[in-house]
Amino acid sequence: MSPKPLFNLAATCVVGYLSASATDWPVYRGPNHDGISQEKWVATAWPAAGPKSVWKTPTPGGFSSITVAGGHAYTIVGRPVDGANLEVLVALDAATGKELWAAPLSPSKYDGGGNSGMKGNDGGDGPRSTPTRDGDRVYTLDGRLVLACFEAGSGKEIWRRDIIAEHAGRNITWQSAASPMIEGGLIFVAGGGEGQALLGIDKVTGKTVWKGENDKMTHATPVATTILGQRQVIFFTQSGLVSVRPDNGAVLWRQSFRYSTSTASSPVVADDHVYCSAGYGVGAGLYHITKEGDAFKSTEVWRAEGKLQNHWSTPVFFKGHLYGLFGFKEYGVCALKCVELATGKEKWTKAGFGPGNVTLVDGHLVALADNGELVIVDATPEAYHETARAGVLAGKCWSTPTYASGRIYARSTKESVCVDLAAGAH
Repeated sequence: MSPKPLFNLAATCVVGYLSASATDWPVYRGPNHDGISQEKWVATAWPAAGPKSVWKTPTPGGFSSITVAGGHAYTIVGRPVDGANLEVLVALDAATGKELWAAPLSPSKYDGGGNSGMKGNDGGDGPRSTPTRDGDRVYTLDGRLVLACFEAGSGKEIWRRDIIAEHAGRNITWQSAASPMIEGGLIFVAGGGEGQALLGIDKVTGKTVWKGENDKMTHATPVATTILGQRQVIFFTQSGLVSVRPDNGAVLWRQSFRYSTSTASSPVVADDHVYCSAGYGVGAGLYHITKEGDAFKSTEVWRAEGKLQNHWSTPVFFKGHLYGLFGFKEYGVCALKCVELATGKEKWTKAGFGPGNVTLVDGHLVALADNGELVIVDATPEAYHETARAGVLAGKCWSTPTYASGRIYARSTKESVCVDLAAGAH
């Protein structure tokens, strides 16, 4: 793999996101499905006492991240409703944290998994998926593979689809963790049975537009991207990477990739290359996508068996490098690393984060450690350079921080917080 395409890509990415003016973060890992904000970094200084918490509110149970759009912040909590423990979609006022409405989903009951973690902070199992806002609607895909659509302003349910009942669905151990991914007029879901494992569902009516393939689902959320001029949706299944046409589900290319127990991080696209990784000893790989005529092909560039494991922490790509939390079940100590994409070589590593997540904003990494610390690090391959750190949350943080309108929204198993980077100290 020559460095030239990655160099050109890096320049393109920088120009693209620095010139954008988006302020909402309506879907898991941002509007481009890549964990990268298209806003400018607004923090002129980080006070010694830490950043200002605009609000903090209880959001018990689970690992759902926060999406922000139209003045609302959305997440999914575990909550008793009429004597039953349910997953519940909640809408908060993004400015104050006040709960505006709540809508019940499926039972909040899991095979386990969440009740492990760093010493002294075990427990806190619950919803794993993040809501998606699209226009005046909010979509959820809960742990029981029920896809639902609600009015964004009121929480009134518009439609609901049970993937297991209607498409001979096959859930996964620890239940579904994927978030609804919308591209154009369709929602893309994995989890159906034979011949209907991958689904394209009309976002307005909830009706199935296309179905196909036999791939068993994982916990990974699919991504939408453009490779070699072709818009496509990439699923990360138990068979490996599967790229399909969004309009009809026709397979464009496949790349086999070993599966063991759970795959939970999403693919990372860098121009015509796709990176993927999983825990349980699987490790990472980089694949070059080429096209001859109408036929796509995936070729392995490198494979790090058992190394560079992203358990559920999807890294971000910036200027030829991956930045993210790498490790497997290293609660409280998992490292933040910079990895050269072209070679898989580690440029630097800093332990002590645990399996949280990172978001990139204007050359700055916003890392949420699993102990509730918010850490700001420069996204440079030269060396680890931390510029700020503060504890902002109690509880266990296995969610992804959100950046919208100069504010960071973050979530733990106990509470959610809104941090204003442009304001003064507490």
